Amino acid sequence: MTGVFPESTEALMKWEWSDFAPHYQALIETQLSSENLQSWLAGWSRISEHLDELYNRLYVAHSAYTADHEAEARFDHFMDTIFPPAMSAEQALKEKLVQSGLEPAGFEIPLRNMRSEAELFRKENLPLQAREQKLCNEYEKILGAQTVEWNGQELTLLKLLTETQSAPRDVREKAWRMGAEVALRDREKTNQKWVELLDLRLQMAANAGKPGYRDYRWQQFNRFDYTPADCKRFHKAIEEVVVPASKRVYERHRQKMGVESIRPWDITRDPLGRLPIAEPPLKPFATIEELKEKASAVFHHVDPQLGEYFDTMAREGFLDLANRKNKASGAYCTTYAVSKRPFIFANAIGTHNDVQTTLHESGHAFHAFESFHLPYLPQTQTPLEFAEVASMGMELLATPYLTKDQGGFYTPQEAARAIVEHLDDGLVFWPYMATIDAFQHWVYENPEKAKDPANCDAAWTEQWQRFIPAEDWSGLEDVLACGWHRKHHIFTLPFYYIEYGLAQLGAVQVWANALKDQASALENYRKALRLGGTASLPKLYEAAGARLAFDAETLKRAVDLIEEQTDKLLTQIG
Repeated sequence: MTGVFPESTEALMKWEWSDFAPHYQALIETQLSSENLQSWLAGWSRISEHLDELYNRLYVAHSAYTADHEAEARFDHFMDTIFPPAMSAEQALKEKLVQSGLEPAGFEIPLRNMRSEAELFRKENLPLQAREQKLCNEYEKILGAQTVEWNGQELTLLKLLTETQSAPRDVREKAWRMGAEVALRDREKTNQKWVELLDLRLQMAANAGKPGYRDYRWQQFNRFDYTPADCKRFHKAIEEVVVPASKRVYERHRQKMGVESIRPWDITRDPLGRLPIAEPPLKPFATIEELKEKASAVFHHVDPQLGEYFDTMAREGFLDLANRKNKASGAYCTTYAVSKRPFIFANAIGTHNDVQTTLHESGHAFHAFESFHLPYLPQTQTPLEFAEVASMGMELLATPYLTKDQGGFYTPQEAARAIVEHLDDGLVFWPYMATIDAFQHWVYENPEKAKDPANCDAAWTEQWQRFIPAEDWSGLEDVLACGWHRKHHIFTLPFYYIEYGLAQLGAVQVWANALKDQASALENYRKALRLGGTASLPKLYEAAGARLAFDAETLKRAVDLIEEQTDKLLTQIG
């Protein structure tokens, strides 16, 4: 039904729209029937997989070396010349399938999503989406170029704060203030990108006939199973149940540190949370190869097949884990759909957080491997809220195997400490997540006010003080106010953060099951991963042995379990 495909990755990287176009045109011109539906879907999946892999490889190349102008130009060229017509063609195929009235078996959820996406699509938004991606890349470049001179070395802000994490408190304060000064220096540039992005997003929503960007984004994310009101109910539950528990974590660490209050330089730089520094950081590995070897051992204990998945990625070069200058910050897992391989990108520098990140992103990778068996690409597209159960669940399922006698990273005492740190971080994460999500609800409920970054500063400060009252920012109000600048999701993935909070609640439920029966919990976990995107969000949670929840009661059970397990582990640490 379709023509010639590239024989290698190198050949794919040279493809232009003129190479993709005949494949799409043939599919568009095909008269659909029940007899040719399967082969038509297979042809569509195949060309979409090539488009998807080309985009992801170009994105990885740019984020791996943000100063590589050639990589940036190639990505921009894709966004300018291939992305718009490809999205138009994809839209035409979605509309063709929807209008045919045919319903392929196992395609109910993807078809529901396609109906929604077809309703939302506007051709005039394609150049705006391309511009949006460029602005996001420019924002990443601003942050990626932020460095300081420290002891004769040029360090990224992440490297600076990690290198000084175990230093005396006055040294940590000096390093923190240097980093804050650099961030404040770029305040106006970052604000400019924000205003441009906000205007673009409001225009896209208006073009789609939506009353606001939140409505647009909700439909874009195919959020059929919960509402903004549910998110606000979750925020309230966190405020009632988790904030008091997180204050207990802060107080335990404050006493251990022997300080009057927890200041910003007393906080670790964890991308998913903010844990006070009560003692020198663990040093689980010295080299990236050691990280890979020990992670492999852990995964083989969790499940031999998962271990083999990780080994495959390591052996075939699908892991880029080391931090370096001009590498985009953060971590992610993406998928090369044609190659049937996930790719993990991270910024490891030798900390326990790097171990957690490797476990987390590998959970995403295992999800990809487990769903590669599904015949059509749309069936593998899992709701974000469950994708994060895969990753956060793996962090907890791996906890019994972190010790050196299992091939892992730690002594038994160190492992107990590492798990306590992870559980503590989970408790302080929920309020952090709520801060980010509540801030974004404010932004898109008040878009005209949000066009003035000073109003965003005030709104961020208000939410911060609501959910994270235990941190002392006195005298540093200006730095606190623009803290939203460094939260990538706010700029590059708006409204993508509640997923982490919901998924953590799901992951703790999976872990609760594992504490009773690890083998059964893992079996359910993998069963849910194999469903890909073929079941509704509540059904995916159910398959994993959990429940999608927003209420204080479910949250309290999770918090009680975390605090109970923490108390047990603290006795092992001494």
